[in-house]
Amino acid sequence: MLMLSRRLLMPLSVAVAVAAATIVPAATAVPVAGPVAWSAVVADIDPVTFAAEPVAPAAPAALAEPAALAEPAAPAASAASVASEADVVHRGHVAFWSDQLEIRLRTANRGPADVSASTVRLRFSEPLAVRQQLPAGCLWGGRAAVLCETGALAKDGPARRTALDLRLAGRPAEVVVRVDTVWSGGARDADSGNDTHTVLAPSTGDPYAF
Repeated sequence: MLMLSRRLLMPLSVAVAVAAATIVPAATAVPVAGPVAWSAVVADIDPVTFAAEPVAPAAPAALAEPAALAEPAAPAASAASVASEADVVHRGHVAFWSDQLEIRLRTANRGPADVSASTVRLRFSEPLAVRQQLPAGCLWGGRAAVLCETGALAKDGPARRTALDLRLAGRPAEVVVRVDTVWSGGARDADSGNDTHTVLAPSTGDPYAF
């Protein structure tokens, strides 16, 4: 009832324009086989009396075989539906000794689009000690994983730095650290080779770069 009352309040000129725009044609025009010459049309008319001159009946044209229906073209994807592309890059090093694990990470974006938000994940082959404080912007992803937000990344802008000093639950001879991106603001990363790394760090205290 509310919809009906709004239509009744519509100005008449607007209603006519809307009705004209929404009229569906009753029939579909049939394409002409070829252009018709104007001289052929006026040749049938007497220039004095404007009466049609008798025209000899033409032989019936042969029926043409129906043309094959063309497949409908696929709709072009709108620019809004295409995900933007970015290239998130992680670089840094891992150092491990005793039960201490040092990770220094630099995250940047090579474009071509900006990244509104990003998150990096670090997974470890050994469980982490429970009683320890994670740096700001990081949270637990399990006993052997940490997730850290790396924020908005402008194309070719400065790198975002993340520093982690963690303790393992034990004292193994080595630890494997896996680095990857779990969120890049919805942007598609065509080159994931520079943001996914696996680093083997023996318990020597030496930094191992990735």
